[in-house]
Formats: sequence, structure tokens, C-alpha cells
Amino acid sequence: MTVYFSGSAFRPQTMLGEFEKMSGKVAEVGDQTFETEVLNSPMPVLVDFWAAWCAPCRMLAPVVEAIAEKYEGRAKVMKLNVDENTLTSGKYNIKGIPTLLLFKDGVIKEQIVGNTTKGTISKMIDNHL
Repeated sequence: MTVYFSGSAFRPQTMLGEFEKMSGKVAEVGDQTFETEVLNSPMPVLVDFWAAWCAPCRMLAPVVEAIAEKYEGRAKVMKLNVDENTLTSGKYNIKGIPTLLLFKDGVIKEQIVGNTTKGTISKMIDNHL
């Protein structure tokens, strides 16, 4: 394990090529599964577009995990690695990361680009439950 500096404290993280999940409530989605897991979902889906080399993405990860735990059973929370899934990130014109897209009924309802708070994400999801 390598230690990378993140914010105001040292936090152990895996190598940059791997994403360390905290609770396991956030599922990974890719080009092959996006339609089934996101667009055809019966509940709202928050998708976190990220990359392993992106420091703000790593800083947002614990917030996304907390959202996944809070909304378990009411909304899905998924991560899409933009470097590994260029078709989907291109289709949704992802230019900056982290980007959070909230889908409902296969349509983008809201978008946040950059770091944000748990409260802001919660309000966004609450508007579509």
C-alpha cells in the first residue's frame, strides 16, 4: 500500500490504478452495463464520473459513499471511470471531473461538476424521489 496526501491528513489509499471502496454500496458501471444499470433503472441513479489520477475525485469518494449508504434502497449510486469507459463519458460530454449526473427514467435531471457537499447531493436526489 502506498500513502498519498489527500486534504489535511494522510490517508492510506491503494495505488492510483485501483479504486478503494469504503462501504461497497457504490457499484461500478461501464460502457457495457450503463444502459441496463442506469438508463433502465426504476429508481433515480447518481453516477460519479471519475478517474484514478484525479485528486478531487478521490476527495469526493467518501461523500459519494455516504450518499450511497443514506439512499440505499431508494436511489442507486454508481461510479464510472472515464479513462476506461470513453464511450459513455463522451456521450454525456464529460469535460471535467468529478462530475455527478443524476438520472431518472433514463434522462439526466441534474448535474454537478467539481467537488460538493453531502448536503448539496442529498438535496439534488431528494428533488427526484
